[in-house]
Amino acid sequence: MKNILLIGGSHGIGLALARLLHENHNVYIASRTWEVTDLPNIKHIPFDALTDALDTSTLPEQLNGLVYCPGSINLKPFKMLSVDTFKEDMQLNFFSLVNVVKDVLPKLADGSSIVFFSTVAVQTGMPFHTSVAAAKGAIEGFTKSLAAEYAPRIRVNAIAPSLVDTPLAARLLNNDKKKEMMAQRHPLKRVGEATDLAKIAQFLLSPDSSWMTGQIIGVDGGLSTLNVN
Repeated sequence: MKNILLIGGSHGIGLALARLLHENHNVYIASRTWEVTDLPNIKHIPFDALTDALDTSTLPEQLNGLVYCPGSINLKPFKMLSVDTFKEDMQLNFFSLVNVVKDVLPKLADGSSIVFFSTVAVQTGMPFHTSVAAAKGAIEGFTKSLAAEYAPRIRVNAIAPSLVDTPLAARLLNNDKKKEMMAQRHPLKRVGEATDLAKIAQFLLSPDSSWMTGQIIGVDGGLSTLNVN
């Protein structure tokens, strides 16, 4: 079985991905908490992406996949965002990601796959997204450059979702009116579910995507490319 490392897999998209992978993979989840008891073939590694260095001695000799899940949704008018907020979003979304990649890269086997998460707001300008779009934009540039540097040995791709119904987005979807309003913004008339993104990540980790690298894949209900409203 292949060895897959998920950074931040205890909630949302990461947990949905763990549920898809655990039967046929050895899954290592590095996260602050882990309260799930019904998933075999999973080893939890206590890890805070903001403060901890990843202890690679807890990992197998070789990894076949890496997925970095931590992120933020910091939506405010630019004039209300401090420079410190930009730094905090960049630290969680990008610099912590770079630290993990630095630590894990020596363990990645030939033919392995790395998956990152961006946002639809990088390619489609949206009000109140300046901080998160800047941080995720760094991830998109990093994805393409890293993919070029490590081809053909390691594939690197990123997924760019629109709003997904996860704990991270809870305050944006905490009542039926908000959910309906957000759903209507999308051509497919619903917000994303964690499994929508997890299935794409599963595909990118698998041999089925072996001719894909350096791609930013929009999984956004059509929001980035269709104007139907």
